[in-house]
Formats: sequence, structure tokens, C-alpha cells
Amino acid sequence: MRVYLVGGSVRDELLGLPVQDRDYVVVGADPEEMVKRGFRPVGADFPVFLHPETHEEYALARTERKTAPGYKGFKFHAAPDVTLEDDLKRRDLTINAMARAEDGTLVDPHCGERDLRAGVLRHVSAAFAEDPVRILRVARFAARLGFAVAPETLALMRGMVQSGEVDALVPERVWQELSRGLMEKSPSRMIAVLRECGALARILPELDRSFSHPDAPDRLAARLDCAAARGYAVAVRLALLVLDLKLEEAAALAARVNAPNDCRELARLAICERDEVVREDLDAESTLSLLERADAFRRPDRLERLLEVAECDRHAGPGEAFAPRRQLLRALEAARKVDAARIARENPADIPGALRRARLVAIAALQPSTGN
Repeated sequence: MRVYLVGGSVRDELLGLPVQDRDYVVVGADPEEMVKRGFRPVGADFPVFLHPETHEEYALARTERKTAPGYKGFKFHAAPDVTLEDDLKRRDLTINAMARAEDGTLVDPHCGERDLRAGVLRHVSAAFAEDPVRILRVARFAARLGFAVAPETLALMRGMVQSGEVDALVPERVWQELSRGLMEKSPSRMIAVLRECGALARILPELDRSFSHPDAPDRLAARLDCAAARGYAVAVRLALLVLDLKLEEAAALAARVNAPNDCRELARLAICERDEVVREDLDAESTLSLLERADAFRRPDRLERLLEVAECDRHAGPGEAFAPRRQLLRALEAARKVDAARIARENPADIPGALRRARLVAIAALQPSTGN
């Protein structure tokens, strides 16, 4: 029984990046031996075990065979005679098909270290085309690492799109990879790669159609990279992704990938309020109405996210003053200081109306004409 560190941990170590998770492949063992050694079996599709002390994942070396369309159509074979090289050959990219032996030796049959130095994402074998999720993964790695996609890999990805393989992706898996890609260092690179191979038109057709405008790609890149630089949440980044779409198009896109409700709500709000939220001349009535539409009194965090979208839409630089933020947050603070309990006692017949009038007075007191 031999144990190798594999995949992303080897890649990140060679890149000098922090290693988050360590995955291991075990060669020359079977499930019975793993259990005897105290490993706890997990996973229904193939033999994966948790270490009895570290709880890290150890998978038996395996091969796979395509049996049906889509990313679930595989049959796995794990046995003591499966070699490390057999296991590495089934992986997606050369930079993910390296292993580190227990004595520190690097096992790199597909020249992944060379591609790391060159900054290239290259598929390991033609079996790459059997799993459409790999298109999304390549795009996500491009966003994370800033690497170029090898021409032959890009051609293979285009063929997968043209053959309809990408159409087998289910919404949950698309959202999983899309949301992770949006949270990478350069999320616009993910969109660019998906568009270049043709997958964007099949996965996010509404967004792909919006790129008919020549300035759209650069505008989107500026927004998304601004959000990445500021470390904004995935809901903000999805809102920026769909900001130029019509409301019904954005809703259709979010539904297609089964985006969480908070992401859908912020995207809708950002599209509806994108012009109003950046106005610096809002009067008290307009300001209060905007706060109400944003549900800011119950959910002030959503107003914060809306302002973050607006900042990136206007490409405000780090530390740069964004006047609408100060204006709206001051207005919300003033309106929330209104004594609702006192107003309810004094106006039992019209509590909502009296509370709203008091909030208007509080916000109006902040207007320039008051001298404040």
C-alpha cells in the first residue's frame, strides 16, 4: 500500500500558494484493507475514506469509463492493480495531474509542472471531453490563476459544446462552478473563456446576447474585477454580471442556474434601482422611497450590497469617496432613530402613516438647505 498527495495541493504547493485541502490517493489497497487500518468509508460513487486521526480524504486509485451522457454517466473501477499513473490519467488538467510521494518525489507524467511555469491550462487526455463540468472548471481556473487555455484544449471544449455535451449540465452544478468562479481573483476571465469556447451561449444565453454591444465585455470586466479587488460577496458579483440585462432576462438566467434567493433579489433590486441609487440630488421623499423599496429598515445589509453594486458599476476606486453611499446611509441612520414606539402611542389610528411622516422629517433635516 502506497500513499500519494495528489491534485490541487501539489499544484498550489508548486505555485507557492497556501494549501487549503490535502487529497490523497492510495495505490495497492482495497476497501477491506482500508477499513482494517481504521479508515472510515464515505462516498457512494467510489471508494473514499477518512483518515482515523486527521479526517483527510484518502481515495483508492481508480479508473473511469463513460457509460452515458452528462457528468454523471461514468463507471468507476478501483482495485489494488490500478496504478498511480492510471489514476492521474483520468484527471482533467495537467496541472492537476501531479502527485507527491511520501519521500517527496514529484510524480508528473503529463508535464504539469512545465505547464505551471508556462501559465497554461492543458487537458490530460481526450477523456477530458467526456465530462462537461470540465469546461466550467477550466474557466474557473483561468479566473483563479490567470492562465491561458492551450489551443488544443480550447478546440476540444468547442467540440464539446457543438456536440451538445454541455447541455447535460444540471443547474446546481452550473451554479456551483459559476459562483466559485465569480469569487476568484479575476472573475471576468471565467466569462471570457466560456464565451470563447461557445459555452456561454448555451449556459447563460442572456448574458452572451448582451455581448453584442462592443463595449459590453470591457464594462463587465471592470465591474467584476472591481468587486474582486474589494472582496465583495457572490450576490454582489452576480448582480454585476446581469446588471445590463432586462429584468426578465436576469430572472431567467438566475432561475436557470438555480441561484439562491438572496442573489436573485439583489440582482433584481440593482437593475431596478441602478439609476436612482447613484443620484446625489435625491429629496427626502425619493430617498425614503428608495430605502423602502430596498427593504433597508428590515434588512440594512441589503442596502449595503446594493451600494457595493453601484460602486463597482461606477468603478469607484479603493478608498474613493462614493457620495451616494454616505447620503443613503446617513438617511437610513436618521430615519431609524425615529422613536416608533412613541409615534405608535400618539397616533394609534395611523401608525404606518405617522411613522413615515416622521422619517421624512428626519431625512429632510439632513438636506443641504437645513445647513447641516
